Amino acid sequence: MGKMGLMSKRHAMIVAVGVLASASALAQTETTGQAGPRPATAAGTMPAAANPAHAAAPKAAAPASTAESRSAAALALTHEPTYDEGSAQRIRDAALSYSDLAVRGGWPTIPAEAKFAAGVQGTNDDQLRKRLILSGDLAADKTSGAFDQDLGDAVKRFQARHGLAPTGTMTPRTIAAMNVPVQKRIRQLEASLQRLENMNFGFGQRYVVVNIPAAFAEAVENDVVVRRYRVIVGKTEKPSPTLTAQITGVVLNPTWTVPSSIAKTEISAHMRKDPTYLSRMHMEVLDAHDNPIDPHAVDWSGTHTPNFTVRQHNGTFNALGAVKIDMPNSYSVYMHDTNQRNLFSDDYRFDSHGCSRVDNVRDLAAWLLKDQPKWSRAAIDAEIASGEHLEVTMAKKVPVAWIYLTAWMTKDQTVQFRNDVYNQDEQLLEATAEEAAFFSNAGSHPLTSHMHVTQ
Repeated sequence: MGKMGLMSKRHAMIVAVGVLASASALAQTETTGQAGPRPATAAGTMPAAANPAHAAAPKAAAPASTAESRSAAALALTHEPTYDEGSAQRIRDAALSYSDLAVRGGWPTIPAEAKFAAGVQGTNDDQLRKRLILSGDLAADKTSGAFDQDLGDAVKRFQARHGLAPTGTMTPRTIAAMNVPVQKRIRQLEASLQRLENMNFGFGQRYVVVNIPAAFAEAVENDVVVRRYRVIVGKTEKPSPTLTAQITGVVLNPTWTVPSSIAKTEISAHMRKDPTYLSRMHMEVLDAHDNPIDPHAVDWSGTHTPNFTVRQHNGTFNALGAVKIDMPNSYSVYMHDTNQRNLFSDDYRFDSHGCSRVDNVRDLAAWLLKDQPKWSRAAIDAEIASGEHLEVTMAKKVPVAWIYLTAWMTKDQTVQFRNDVYNQDEQLLEATAEEAAFFSNAGSHPLTSHMHVTQ
């Protein structure tokens, strides 16, 4: 499709679902990650089968203290993939549903200072009920009454769809999530749709998806999520890229070749303060031919690009942990273990230099290698315990996509939202609007008025 065709498609989407966004609403920023209503029927109501008010409320997960329990709790949330071949169309449906809700006035604001207590009638309880009914989290006939089990379950549904711990308690983050205006949600759906339209991903019977804003990875098999893991992705100043690639192999007890940017800044800074840093961190300096160099002969001033390589030996101290997943790409990023596994317990998991650290990564490695009987989970554990560096080539490559979706709808018609942690949604929509305006004005420009611009 030509550029004009793409722009026409995008522009039509913006006109269809974005015209309702007022200037004041667009200026508002989101404070938490979140989700929203199901697509409307012709009558403008939520389909009963898809309405979360008719489904069991997610249970709050018990405190997770191990990689296995954390990944099991993550998988229990849903087996529906974040990204599959029908994602774009479902996002369009959700955007239209939100547009219909916006026409009808959106949802009410919950006062930030509002107090809610189970079994006690509060002044804002009915307003909360209306808010949750409009987003499909509470049955339409539950319009009044004290904060009961039904209302608590509805709050849990809302929290789960917005990436919040489903406690059923009205926390400040939950209230802030509820108060994000519907126009903002429409724009998140617009941006997510545009990203998917620009992707060319070859879905296979088995594939892996990392959704960066959600900080989760999914292993998908036969259109069902069979594994889900917490991941740590790039810091806001070092964002993880969006990409598609093929997983080609699993490295056990990997060494870590330090990126030159880190060697120039962070490693050099450590060496200036402490000349023993490299030896303490089990690192060596290599020349262009992988020959060792005396660290004391290296210029650690940091004033020029390093003409050497820093490599960390494999072991429990290694930054990549015990497993690295190879997925060749132009960004030189990959998925790996870490020696700081306590960070997986954090809700905010944007702390890497761009790569994706995977919780319970040995489980993912076993799934990737499951068609190679030699590499059972027990065999992987035994090889890691040996301490020997080993590269295992995949018999069949597995597609992987790192995506940036702050809004999506799964096949069960649950709409999810997350924080735009890298602030990329507005940047994308502003750029698209500028591009659309350029082509719109091209026909009247003196230099191009003789050209016939088709839409």
